[in-house]
Amino acid sequence: MVQASTALAEAPFAGFAATDFETFRIDGLEPRMEAIRTRIQPKFRALAAELQDELSLLTGSEQFLHIARHARRKVNAPVDTWMAFAHDKRGYKQHPHFQIGLFDDRVFVWLAFIYELPDKKRIAERLLARTDDVLAAVRNGFALSFDHMRKDAVRAEELGRDGWIAAVERFRDVKKAELLIGRVIASDDPTAGDGKAFLALAKTTFSALAPIYRLARG
Repeated sequence: MVQASTALAEAPFAGFAATDFETFRIDGLEPRMEAIRTRIQPKFRALAAELQDELSLLTGSEQFLHIARHARRKVNAPVDTWMAFAHDKRGYKQHPHFQIGLFDDRVFVWLAFIYELPDKKRIAERLLARTDDVLAAVRNGFALSFDHMRKDAVRAEELGRDGWIAAVERFRDVKKAELLIGRVIASDDPTAGDGKAFLALAKTTFSALAPIYRLARG
């Protein structure tokens, strides 16, 4: 479940602080959720105020903000949290979408194709048909993940062309397989804590990923 919002933030985005990452070391579902709501979600809204309109222009479609509520959790506290942008104001999981979120030791900025997508095969075939163009767009410093619930990520350069093709084919053929493309920033990287630097990184990342998003949506 998600909460959609286009409300402007009360203050400009100032970067992620150590306490934001420490949120995921708080014991108990309710105490951790309270910290997510008070520490992190206002920063998501601040980021959205800076990114939403530009991302809409980049993608050619209005992008709506969704902030994870983790409403289905009744016992186990979330190990990460995120915001998402999608063209559908009602939800994002069944569409290609953009994410920014945190684990306890990193920030991620993804273009996400997750397993709920109803047209994975069509999207995969579009990506495979333009393999060289996609790889050229994500050559420098980009990473890929194959499960949005795990920290694991591999640098695009390390994966290589054959690895990319294998990953997209698996995304196409395996029901639960996912594909996320973007950047991962360590919590102690100065960029994570610098509002202007992080915004610049997010914007350049989304700019590079927008053609892939448009390709996937057709």
